[in-house]
This record gives sequence, C-alpha cells and structure tokens, in this order.
Amino acid sequence: MAAVLTVVFGIALTGLVPAHAAPVTATFVKQQSWDSGYTGQITVKNDTGAQVNGWKVEFDLPVGTSVGACWDALQTGTGGHYVFTNREYNGTLAPGASAAFGFNVSGTAAPANCKINGSPCDGGSTNPTTTTSKTTTSSPTTSSSTTAPTTTSGPPPAGNKLLVGYLHSSFANGSGYIRMADVPDEWDIIQLAFAEPTSVTSGDLRFRLCPAAECPNVESEAEFIAAIKAKQAKGKKVLISIGGQNGQVQLTTTAARDAFVSSVSAIIDRYGLNGLDIDFEGHSLYLDSGDTDFKAPKTSVVVNLISALKTLKAKYGSGFQLTMAPETFFVQLGYQFYGGSGGADNRAGSYLPVIHAMRNDLTLLHVQQYNSGPIMGLDNQWKQMPSVDFHVAMGDMVLGGFPVKGDPNNYFPALRQDQVALGLPASPNAGNGHTSVAAVHKVLDCLMKGSNCESYKPRAKYAGLRGLMTWSINWDRFNNAEFSKNHRAYLDR
Repeated sequence: MAAVLTVVFGIALTGLVPAHAAPVTATFVKQQSWDSGYTGQITVKNDTGAQVNGWKVEFDLPVGTSVGACWDALQTGTGGHYVFTNREYNGTLAPGASAAFGFNVSGTAAPANCKINGSPCDGGSTNPTTTTSKTTTSSPTTSSSTTAPTTTSGPPPAGNKLLVGYLHSSFANGSGYIRMADVPDEWDIIQLAFAEPTSVTSGDLRFRLCPAAECPNVESEAEFIAAIKAKQAKGKKVLISIGGQNGQVQLTTTAARDAFVSSVSAIIDRYGLNGLDIDFEGHSLYLDSGDTDFKAPKTSVVVNLISALKTLKAKYGSGFQLTMAPETFFVQLGYQFYGGSGGADNRAGSYLPVIHAMRNDLTLLHVQQYNSGPIMGLDNQWKQMPSVDFHVAMGDMVLGGFPVKGDPNNYFPALRQDQVALGLPASPNAGNGHTSVAAVHKVLDCLMKGSNCESYKPRAKYAGLRGLMTWSINWDRFNNAEFSKNHRAYLDR
C-alpha cells in the first residue's frame, strides 16, 4: 500500500492591518490525497480586532499541477497562478470568525508563493511553512480489480447499527400516511420525503406536509415539529430528503446553487432538522463531454452541488448529518463506464465525484440496491437483483473501493465502513428487487462475517457496515413491519 504525505501549511494572511496587529490567517490542508492529486482546503481566520470585509488568496502551482473544481470561492488565474476571492456569503469576517474554501488539484505539488491581498501570507516570506504527517491512500497495491484496499480511516466508531427509513411526509403513495409521532422506535434515521424544486434548474426547494385531501390523518405543522423534537430527544435523526423520482434538481448555475443553500437552510431551520439527504435520480446529475476525472469534476451540476453541500456543512457544523441515496447506475456502474465514454449514458457514475468530494463530511451512503438493471461486479460477472451475490458485490464496491472504468490508476477509494448502509425495498410494493429477510441476512453475514456467501466473495470482512436503509417506513408498516422487526433484531444481536 503506497503511503502519501499529508501536508499541512500554516499560512498567515496579512490584511489591511498594521504590522504589529494580529493578522488574518489561513491554514491549508490536504484533506484527501491519491496518487495523481489531492483535495485541498484553505481556512481563512480573522485574528484581528476589526471586521474584515473581503479577502483574496493567491498562489502558484508548477507546470503539470493544476486546480480543477473549486467551491466557496471565486477562482481566476492563468499560467499556473491561481487567485481565489470570497463569495458574497463568506467575505465578511468578524473578529475571531473564519471561512473556508476547497479545491481539487490534479498533480501532487503544493501551493507556493502564497499571498493575501497582495502581501505575503505568512507576513514575511512568500512561501508557506510546512509540517508533514504520514497517512495512507486507498489505492490498490496491484493492477487487479479485486485487490482489497485499505479504508480511508481507522475502525468505525462504537455505536449500534442503524436502520434508515424514508417517511412519506408530503404524499401517501398508496401506503397510507404515518404521523411523525407514530414512527416506530426501530428507525434511527428518518428521511422526510421529499423537498422538491420549484423548477428543474431553479435550485429553490419547497417542502410541505401531505394535503389533508390525500392524507386525512395528517397532523398540524406544530404537531409535526413537536414530534420531530420528541424523536430527537430519543437520539433519532430527522433529515430532509431532496429529489426523489419526481424531483429533478439541476444546479446548472451559481444562482441555482445559492438558492439551493438558502432554501434547504430554511427547511432545516423551520422544522429543526438534523441535516440533509441527497436522493437525486433521473437527470439531476450527469457529466459533460470531456469530464473524465471524478477527483476533479468540471460539470456545472456536479461542481455546484459539491459547493452547496460544502457550504451547508460549514454553516451547521460537525453535527450536520449528510446522507446520499443514489441508484446503482450512478455509482457501481462507474466500474464499467464513467459519463458518456464508450457510448454510455452521460449519467453513468456521475455521483462518484460528489461522494468523493464529500467523503470527509458524509454520514451515510446508502445506494438503492433495487430498481436496477444488471451491474457488473469486480469479478467481471453480471449481477442480477435481488440475488445475494448482487447485494454483496454492490456493497463490496463502496466498502472496498474500485477502479473507475476498470482503470487501476484511477481508483475510487473505499468509504469508511461506518459510512455505508445497504438500500433495500421494504416490501414487494415498494420497489422492483424486494429481497427476502433470509436473503438479506445472508448478505449481512457474508459482508460482515465472511460467512454464508454464495458465489461472490467480498475482498474483506466489513464488520463495521453501518446498517440498512429502506424505501420506506410507510411500505414497511403496510407489510406488517417485516423489514424493521426482523432486521432490527438481526442488527442488535
């Protein structure tokens, strides 16, 4: 396993303050490294005694190293010289306040000749001081696509396994409406389905409770909010889910991105929620022609979504819950195709850059392992849902990582085991690919214990697999709670 150096740069930024005053500072870190690049972040902090109104950070990169996607700053510059200026929402810094922006870099060289507002970043020299510490990447050790890489961090934190369920809060969908107060305690994370945009490209999200004409037993908004607080008092997390089958969200412009941040924040604040679930389906995400590197995306709908999520995470802090529920088409199909390469659909694998950019902030990835066509596993054999092999192979990809388009030099790193849950339908009514209780338990045995497998053998034992997600809590009740009762008992034993 190749080791890389995580380089932390302490960069002191001097603004328009006297030389003897405490400076505005910035700290650069390589958040995530791989063989051919890294994700960097610069945190700007105002250590002066006065408000700072705007900032500009600039640095140089040598030939062969370049900045790709950038979020939470405006990027300009040519010829290896890069300039980053604040966005409208993070340029004003009170004393002691800070703001951060991030960027992906193709190449391994670190920034040099850093300046802030025209002055050396450290207040004296033109190069940042550096310290180094060693970490490991998730790149494979050989060219074999079935080599098991290490995960990106240590063992998952202690805690019970999770059951995640979607609650039809804005519609009934034939399964019946469930009041928030009546959601059974088996569910640890409750995803409110759905907030939808005012138009496909507006970025402006709206959420409302199910109309009484469709859901005669719907509670009042005040009762709904009170029930959310009661669930949270029991340790449950309640998130707003964005998108779904009908809610196409394309953040094609920065205006749409900013509207997304503003409207999602309004929903979270109104209902006192714990965070956000991204359930983009259909044509919400895609990759433009020539956008071939998941580590440095260029497509507007991808770059703007990453920027929006980074902003929301920075706004709400470490307690912010971020989950994602892509279909297999947008994740595991990336082993064969990425974007429109080879005549494929330009949506193939298009969630990968979003997952990768957010991996340090991601609470759970629960891919929908249903409503899927055949997907090739890492043994280069087609897997058909709802077989045990299908679920094991799909889980093995995100738990162990995989080469994108089969290229061992372009490896999608494994997520931490505690960041992964498996998505399944709660009943035959809920989705195509319903899997029996016995088969699901075989899948869990195989992935977590290395036992009870069928023909596909995972590359490692993933004892830290976090749990299961289902569509939906409503359909589970419709099916006499088969999913929640049986799988809760399995996960708790």
